[in-house]
Amino acid sequence: MITAQQMRAARALVGIDQKTLAQRASVSLPTIQRMEASDGVVRGVVDTLVKVIQALEEAGVVLIGEGQASAAGGRGVRLREPGEG
Repeated sequence: MITAQQMRAARALVGIDQKTLAQRASVSLPTIQRMEASDGVVRGVVDTLVKVIQALEEAGVVLIGEGQASAAGGRGVRLREPGEG
């Protein structure tokens, strides 16, 4: 799924705030705030997670899963695991 850190980074990449993401995903602002305040993988109702991910993807974000290669072109970021060179 998606981590809280990925959500915040994804929003930053496309230049939207929490309120805008909530509107685009048709969820409440407190839901977005709760999701982004969590540790690690975001937990919640699957339908809500899908809506948020879809809204981010529609905004132009490509989410890269753990250990997944980025096959498409374009700029991006990936967080290195602690201790990796």
